Amino acid sequence: MASKVDHEYDYLFKIVLIGDSGVGKSNILSRFTRNEFCLDSKSTIGVEFATRTLEVEGKTVKAQIWDTAGQERYRAITSAYYRGAVGALLVYDITKRQTFDNTVRWLKELREHAGSNIAVIMMVGNKSDLSHLRAVSKEDADTFADKEGLLFFETSALGALNIDKAFQKILMDIYQILGRKALAAQETLSTSLPRGTTVDISKLNRNGNKLACCSP
Repeated sequence: MASKVDHEYDYLFKIVLIGDSGVGKSNILSRFTRNEFCLDSKSTIGVEFATRTLEVEGKTVKAQIWDTAGQERYRAITSAYYRGAVGALLVYDITKRQTFDNTVRWLKELREHAGSNIAVIMMVGNKSDLSHLRAVSKEDADTFADKEGLLFFETSALGALNIDKAFQKILMDIYQILGRKALAAQETLSTSLPRGTTVDISKLNRNGNKLACCSP
């Protein structure tokens, strides 16, 4: 969902990073939002989030990106933070096959908790700078992504490879999908009203049919 809140941005999109511990979610977040990478980054405890604002088709979109802890003992805590998310990056480590195999479980959890709010899910094979240690082929990842209807990128937070491109793609797709849904909702509303009725779109956006959403 997105929200037109103030003059600093037009829409706010909440995106969650999910996947096993150690796959590089925190460094993906810091690389995208602060252009930083920490070799000694510690495991996330609970949830962290950061923001970055981009231009999408002439609109100012603020991405609010939540980094969810991958450790099992925190999963009950972090499940609540799926609420309100309109996009997700499902991250695995291309050098560790188990992290790829576990994407099935993470995807199931995401869909259970976020439901129909999720507009776009992108699978991300991180640590592509370690391709000489690759344990997951691009072909396997492509096949799984196609089967589940996911976008797919390989990235390197260390080398800043495809990080911006992946986020730009997911934000663009979310913007376009939610835009189409909003237009469809407006058309449905207008066809149910008597001819000549004036529809206040600004009020429509604040209420039920909004590109709407997230609260920290």
